[in-house]
Amino acid sequence: MNLLKKFKAYINQHQLFNPKDKLLLAVSGGVDSVVLCHLCHQAGYNFEIAHCNFQLRGEESNRDENYVKDLAAKYHVPIHCKTFNTTEEAKLRKTSIEETARDLRYEWFNEIQNSKLITQNSFILTGHHANDNIETVLMNFFRGTGIKGIRGILPKQGKIIRPLLFAKGSEIEHFAAENKLTFVTDGTNANSDYTRNYFRNELIPGIQKIYPQVEENLQNNIDRFTDAEVLYNQALGLHKTKLCELKGSELHIPVLKLAKTKPLHTIVYEIVKDFGFTALQTSNIINLLDAESGKYIQSTTHRIIRNRKWLIISPKNTFEAATILIEQNDNTISYENGKLEFNKSNKLSIHQSPSTISLDASKLLISLLLRKWKQGDYFYPLGMKHKKKLSRFFIDNKISILEKENIWVLETNKKILWVIGMRIDERFKITENTKEVLEISFTAKN
Repeated sequence: MNLLKKFKAYINQHQLFNPKDKLLLAVSGGVDSVVLCHLCHQAGYNFEIAHCNFQLRGEESNRDENYVKDLAAKYHVPIHCKTFNTTEEAKLRKTSIEETARDLRYEWFNEIQNSKLITQNSFILTGHHANDNIETVLMNFFRGTGIKGIRGILPKQGKIIRPLLFAKGSEIEHFAAENKLTFVTDGTNANSDYTRNYFRNELIPGIQKIYPQVEENLQNNIDRFTDAEVLYNQALGLHKTKLCELKGSELHIPVLKLAKTKPLHTIVYEIVKDFGFTALQTSNIINLLDAESGKYIQSTTHRIIRNRKWLIISPKNTFEAATILIEQNDNTISYENGKLEFNKSNKLSIHQSPSTISLDASKLLISLLLRKWKQGDYFYPLGMKHKKKLSRFFIDNKISILEKENIWVLETNKKILWVIGMRIDERFKITENTKEVLEISFTAKN
């Protein structure tokens, strides 16, 4: 079967797009993207061309852009070009040149997707082929990855389509020679200082000396890993459904149920990775299962807090969170209902009003927890020796259903010390033995 027939068969097999859909081809001018253009032209598909000039190779970069413009003229199709200052952008982002160029490329593709050019029946095609996929899998494997990394590049991800993944580089080069296609060559391809080039020029040829069929074997493995990922995600979805309870912007996970789950390390990581936590933090998160209430682990965007019988994944942005950790050096906390201000003093002045309270600081742990009240909560109202459930306390104080929905509490070590805006707990009041006072002021949101 010739390459054109394989190309069409692969598109049909994976239902990548329909023959009448509008296509935007990412064309560098190299052999892979030039062959992609010619195949789409032979197949009669409706396409346009996009080209990125990363300004990394001096005149070569400009040469490539001019070549691609000529290619668009040859096929009588529209072309879109964009120039990037990749070196400066890499410095700003503190990422490698390779990573920066890739990110800039796909960011621009996303812009195009959101423009008038891309509609519901439009897709962006890249010239990635089987060897690119093999290199990607090996790079992911050696840098450390999950099953997603070792299954490689998917033929379709959203509106990005890679219809040449079935073809090896040698097949593509043979097709170009057969059809007398001209193309440009990236002079940096021979430079093994770049990670991908090292795998392409050094590592894989070295392995082929021992295992001549390594490319075919890896491609077969990729197919198996792709199927395995489907099964993996199905099983993971069942675990998440059983374990995770979404409450507003927070995820609540029962500690006892999670502790009995196997394989624990993998399931914990798969749950928390979407909240900015890394694989290296997984063991510390598992340690929270045996930690006391109030302990936590944090990422750049979220905290995982041990709160009684639950692990709570909560945004660090306090306006979004319903469970907020307050540490010793926090002077002000702004949240959904308003603002709390904290001030320690050696003066034994006593304030007990709906908006300002005074507590014995020695009876508080280092961290406090600010959260919405829930059924089953209780405290010892100031002046009382017996505990009272908050639900009964609200009834006695004629608090409406709507008002109850907006009541928050402040707790330490599983003990509620203040029903905010209402009353403190008897156990935390100032006595004649108090040496340090914590004054907390509440300002309601306007």
